[in-house]
Amino acid sequence: VPEAREFMTHRCVDIVLTDLQLPGESGLTLLDWVRRTAPHTARILMTATTRIEDAVHAINQAQVHRMVLKPWRCEDLLQTLRGVARTILLERSHEQLLDELRQLNLELEQRVAERTRELELALAQLQLKNQFLEKMALTDPLTSLANLRAAKQIARKELLRRKRTQEPLTLILIDADHFGQVNKLYSQVAGDQVLVWLAGVLQNSIRGADSLGRVGGEEFEVVAPGTDAAGAAALAERLRSNVENGVKVFDGQPIRMTISLGLAVVEPAVPAEYDQLRQIAADALKEAKASGRNRAVIRVLAPAATSE
Repeated sequence: VPEAREFMTHRCVDIVLTDLQLPGESGLTLLDWVRRTAPHTARILMTATTRIEDAVHAINQAQVHRMVLKPWRCEDLLQTLRGVARTILLERSHEQLLDELRQLNLELEQRVAERTRELELALAQLQLKNQFLEKMALTDPLTSLANLRAAKQIARKELLRRKRTQEPLTLILIDADHFGQVNKLYSQVAGDQVLVWLAGVLQNSIRGADSLGRVGGEEFEVVAPGTDAAGAAALAERLRSNVENGVKVFDGQPIRMTISLGLAVVEPAVPAEYDQLRQIAADALKEAKASGRNRAVIRVLAPAATSE
């Protein structure tokens, strides 16, 4: 361990892989030192424990990027290292692109100051680049779908619009069933490819007026304006059956998936807020998963009953 610290003091290291049990100290202590000394270095912890308390401690103290459980297979470990390396390369590419865009913006500002006759062209170019940065901030890098931030914006915009139109609206939360088994049985690379495939199937299953976003690891959200309970049931079945009947081939092996869906339907003229609908959909999704998965549970937000 002292040799590792000495080495990292004079050299840049991309990935540190360590066992939880080290001679004289805990691997978490070393990874915490790495986090403080070289925050851009990826940290991977190997451990034989599966206690949730240890995982929480590793995440909170050393902020590990990955945990590898023993006994491990060489192939799985290599896949984990390759996945971490790919993430590092993507982050560096992203940072490099942002630096280049910042430099371009600076150059454009200088050109505007020096040559006012090119002001309109320079401002147009700057606007395009800012739009590109904004799009990057709202896009899931793996699936190219709207990310959580963008999905919330879309849903709230549709809810504001329906205040004027007084039409129904459906919010759907979708979770890939047993997705962790894909990473475990095939590799994280396979898991990423399955998520991209799943995003494509879901996108092809909704209408042009609907919006799809990736709001979690294997969780997606659909906003379907103008969709009542009957339309929601039809949409949910189309999404479910298209995924169940599809297949993703990875490394010559077919991978089949199912999804669970929780739907919140708000009827015409019924007031509703995004957080309220999302909680209703989340509860419905929880029920769908608890009752066997590969199914949809629909809950309708209807007008409150009035007494004579």
